[in-house]
Amino acid sequence: MELDELKNQWKQTDKLQKLKNQNIMELIQNKSNGPIAELKRSFKNQIIGMTVLPIAIIAANLEHIDKTFSSALFWFFILFCISVIIFARLNYAIVKKMEGMDGKVKSNLEQQIVILETRTRRKLFGIHTACLLFIVLLEVLPYFQNFRMLNKWHSLSPFIRVGGYIALFLYQYFITRMGSRRGSEQHLANLKELVKQMQ
Repeated sequence: MELDELKNQWKQTDKLQKLKNQNIMELIQNKSNGPIAELKRSFKNQIIGMTVLPIAIIAANLEHIDKTFSSALFWFFILFCISVIIFARLNYAIVKKMEGMDGKVKSNLEQQIVILETRTRRKLFGIHTACLLFIVLLEVLPYFQNFRMLNKWHSLSPFIRVGGYIALFLYQYFITRMGSRRGSEQHLANLKELVKQMQ
């Protein structure tokens, strides 16, 4: 008799856990405002933004397109945009995969979240490194290429230039950190919290 009661309790507990997992997965996979939908939107916006920016630069410089295409800064920017697009596309693929998972794969979801968190940290490091490389290019390029704007910049006092570089790096650092906290990091934290509640 007691054995039957234990079996019934176990079945009821199992059903409740499955129901709870299913409800949590519905919250996670909500098409309009779930954490997966938000992450997908964020990565899609990165892809679109990094595709539109180079086109806008080319369109703005159509009269001097030969100078634009011979500029090392332009090609550095193109390489940066391509890197961001590839990174965002890989992350988008992971999030898309998570969208199709069911409540039985908590460990898989946790693994995917860890991958996305690691990639978010690497992306921020990559952006900061790109900013430093951009600053180095601004200092070195006038010795190899003749651009009026860069020559004007180099005619300024080294103290003004260094101050400008520090201001640029700090601005970029805090803006990207703030954007990441309000974007990917926040959505990942929400997703992590929901996955923790699964049995």
